[in-house]
Amino acid sequence: MEQGDEYYMELALAEAARGLGRTSPNPAVGALLVREGSILGRGYHHRAGEPHAEVEALADARRNGHDTAGATLYVTLEPCNHRGRTPPCTEAILAAGIVRVVLGTCDPNARVQGGGAALLAEHGLSVRQGVLQAACRRLILPFAKTQRSGLPWVVMKAGLSLDGRISRRSGQGGAMTGPEAGHFVHGLRNQLDAILVGRGTALIDDPALSCRLAAEERRDPVRVVLDRTLRLPPGAKMLVQQSAAKTMLFCGERADAGREAGLVAAGAQVIRVAEQASGLDLHAVLRHLAQAGLCSVLVEGGARVHAAFLSSGLVDEVALLFAPCFVGETGTPLTRGPNAGPDAGGLFTQPLLETESRRLGADWLLRGYFTAPDSLFPA
Repeated sequence: MEQGDEYYMELALAEAARGLGRTSPNPAVGALLVREGSILGRGYHHRAGEPHAEVEALADARRNGHDTAGATLYVTLEPCNHRGRTPPCTEAILAAGIVRVVLGTCDPNARVQGGGAALLAEHGLSVRQGVLQAACRRLILPFAKTQRSGLPWVVMKAGLSLDGRISRRSGQGGAMTGPEAGHFVHGLRNQLDAILVGRGTALIDDPALSCRLAAEERRDPVRVVLDRTLRLPPGAKMLVQQSAAKTMLFCGERADAGREAGLVAAGAQVIRVAEQASGLDLHAVLRHLAQAGLCSVLVEGGARVHAAFLSSGLVDEVALLFAPCFVGETGTPLTRGPNAGPDAGGLFTQPLLETESRRLGADWLLRGYFTAPDSLFPA
């Protein structure tokens, strides 16, 4: 039975999701080849420098023994029409005899937006655009943000009590939420490029900052620590564990050279950035991460780091996990310090957009955007 375009685009989206966290600085893209209700091939972009989703789907169809002439291609992002590390996908599409292309969204890069779709239409292919566009755009928000601003997409995450405390006692670590919320957090770590914490969190919790999903699913994000004076010890868990991901420490320009040498010997990458009255220059930190090919960052705290990102207007998305309990004055608030509160400006008085909530075991997840997704795409 032949289904509609939305059905097949949903399947292409599922393919694209398999590449999340693995393709930067490229976007996660999925593709599907269909003819007369039969799926001929599926594909997704695995990592930068490797074939794009359309080419993977064509290769899958060939492996399955299918001729692709007369087929429809469903792809979550407009096919590229420029040569980078791989040839233009439009060439492969034309050579495969495809007669119809259904696109989820245009390319957010204004310099190439529309070029792929236009070329295919000029060669006589039927092109339909904007199918499940909102979902396709949300899938590539990190890529779109980096293309538009040169900064990565920033997700602020915290587990907290109903009265907004992220710890039961100031200076004390430990999870506030339960195992289902923990599984969600490790899913975020698996799909985002980097995870960022401040020095206080690193010293109090001695976290691994790794992904603890099943082995076949997981990959660790790059670990980022804001450590102005390089107080992280060389024996910190994040430096001595077995992990393919690197650890980046951002410090001030006057941090001790001896401490830097010890941390570099332990495997850390140390980057010096300018300091401001409130701490390290967060814009400089994020620019460096984007230039390193990291398009998304999960900010996990602590309270001063959350406040600094919010007051600087650098948070794009929020994921808050509420435990069904109250803590009171002994606990650490979500934000604190000179950068906290409505007088700090930034995002403190700005409402979240497109909020959603759902239950995770005994806890509740609240998600929403500060950056409107559509604002990152050409009108």
